[in-house]
Amino acid sequence: MVKLGDVFPNFSAKTTVGDILFHDWLKDSWGILFTHPADFTPVCTTELARVVQLHHEFIKRNTKVIALSCDSVDTHQQWCNDIKVYASCPGDTFPYPIIADENRELATDLEMLDPDEKDAQGIPLTARAVFIVDPNKKMRLSILYPATTGRNFDEILRVLDSLQLCDKHKVATPVDWKPGQDVMVQPNVPNDEVKVLFPSLTVVALPSGKGTLERPRNHKLLLCR
Repeated sequence: MVKLGDVFPNFSAKTTVGDILFHDWLKDSWGILFTHPADFTPVCTTELARVVQLHHEFIKRNTKVIALSCDSVDTHQQWCNDIKVYASCPGDTFPYPIIADENRELATDLEMLDPDEKDAQGIPLTARAVFIVDPNKKMRLSILYPATTGRNFDEILRVLDSLQLCDKHKVATPVDWKPGQDVMVQPNVPNDEVKVLFPSLTVVALPSGKGTLERPRNHKLLLCR
């Protein structure tokens, strides 16, 4: 099982854009791999259509998206037409690749089969997994949904924004954070460095006395110590 911080497997796969080697395909981008039980299923169609609609948002974040479903490339190509129509984004091309995993090999390697959801032959379907991989090819986030529950891709974008912001500025994001809202400084940042980064702070003492909330006056950042 791939854990947070592990190098994500450099798998090879057949896709709707040809054969790929994952790390070579990713290059120096962030990547999101999201998996699906089967082609033409209603929930899956809504999800892939949503990613079509949001594709420009992922591009803005230097992020490549790639889907996986347990059917053939030919079936994927046919499915893409339905997805584009549902997304109200007609066109000659599909904006991101879909991996073919007919034998569940990759789904098995990444431990993302749903034992409670099976196909007509009784074979477990792929669960709705989400993996975010950074440019160093390390896994930074994983979410696993059951086959019956569609994902919230606005939340996935929010998490991606948090990861990229926290990597750049040594901050952490509080509960329900959205881009543009206050954030917190990571606890391992030394006090003298905090004073350099945020020279003007408003301190809010906590009843326990074990920490403070500090708000810089000019940076619109909420810092937690």
